[in-house]
Amino acid sequence: MKKAHIIGLGRSGVAAARVLKAQGYAVEVSDRSTNPALHPLQAQLLAANIPVQLGAELDLSQGHPDLIIVSPGVPWDSPLLMAARAAGVVIMGEMELAWQRLQNSPWVGITGTNGKTTTTALTAAIFQTAGHNAPACGNIGNAACELALNPTAPDWVIAEVSSYQIEASATLAPHIGIWTTFTPDHLARHYTLENYYQIKASLLHRSQQQIFNSDDPYLRSRAADWPDAYWTSVRGSDALPCPPERGIYVENGEAIAFGERIMPLGNLKMLGDHNQQNLLLAIGAARLAGVGGEAIAHAVTQFPGVPHRLEYICTHQSIQFINDSKATNYDAAWVGLMAVPTPTILIAGGDPKVGDDTAWIEAIQTKAAAVLLIGDAAAQFGDRLASVGYTAYEIVETLDCAIPRSLTLAQTNGATTVLLSPACASFDQYRSFEERGDHFRRLCQEMQQSAAQ
Repeated sequence: MKKAHIIGLGRSGVAAARVLKAQGYAVEVSDRSTNPALHPLQAQLLAANIPVQLGAELDLSQGHPDLIIVSPGVPWDSPLLMAARAAGVVIMGEMELAWQRLQNSPWVGITGTNGKTTTTALTAAIFQTAGHNAPACGNIGNAACELALNPTAPDWVIAEVSSYQIEASATLAPHIGIWTTFTPDHLARHYTLENYYQIKASLLHRSQQQIFNSDDPYLRSRAADWPDAYWTSVRGSDALPCPPERGIYVENGEAIAFGERIMPLGNLKMLGDHNQQNLLLAIGAARLAGVGGEAIAHAVTQFPGVPHRLEYICTHQSIQFINDSKATNYDAAWVGLMAVPTPTILIAGGDPKVGDDTAWIEAIQTKAAAVLLIGDAAAQFGDRLASVGYTAYEIVETLDCAIPRSLTLAQTNGATTVLLSPACASFDQYRSFEERGDHFRRLCQEMQQSAAQ
């Protein structure tokens, strides 16, 4: 019997273990963490006779498996994986395993530095409104292997695919590939911007049809790499690097796809010009898949946005509180800040990342009446703001302190919005950006409830 070892006990690891068990593998799972939150997942697999070791990692000196499924958090060039390759072990990610089971269904593969989640959710909503069995998966919704466990194959697979997942998915070849944006991120893992670009480009090269956001300066600068692609722009057909008949663009307040009027943009509920870009990408995928304009317009009208990405939480004492916890880098945080009214009270900080903060700092200077800093990045961000002469910041360390203080500052400064948009990962204080955003939501709701009593 062939042996498979899964590194990482997350939702995707559980689904991959179940797929491989069904294929007849002897499956083992390990995770270096001992977090109690993993215990229910461990119990679920143990009940299926799949052994799970927490606080441990694969030891190749005790023999090696035939197959390793690696979680996205494990560097593709880690010493363990390099030693396993040298021993002839097949290594892939959970997304690749799902692709091997589901490649008879067409895929929409969506990648990019920012905008992936919203574009994925919106694309899935449009396809589903048109009557397709088209679940979202990847970093949103289901783990990809969960779809592979269903007895009925989906009509379409709508997959959000990160650079980490692309690295571990050598043969994944979507019917339609979408590239939302491209800015420096994950360079601690990918080392250079060009390497990061080429990893993402590999997914698009394997896609039968490609759609790019031409409003992204870097992608636009590489347009010559993609002569047969479709392109989007919120700036009209003249801004496209392709003929209008291959474009999805905004003209006179309407979304136009390949020369066909689809819908007025006034029907889009989500904040920000960046969401118009996400909408155009989703419309392009839908039209290439044969979805009609009426279904597209209806789906968009009903689409509320995604949690943790400019998510409206509540209005308290005439101040609206917005959860943008998914803004885990400077570019995403800049987008979030530019989408809300001026002036705003910004809550930022967390586990800092490497990147160019110039545009974000400039946006703070023009948009933020005050900044409340939390997490490990607080002192660093404070020094950076002081270096440009911005002094309206306070180090409050936690969201518990930031929420009541933000309300006071909003009232003092005449701001109508409090925005959590961290520009940081969450791992200093939380297990995920979702947990951070959920905490923000809970604190805001508790504040409302206390005032009502």
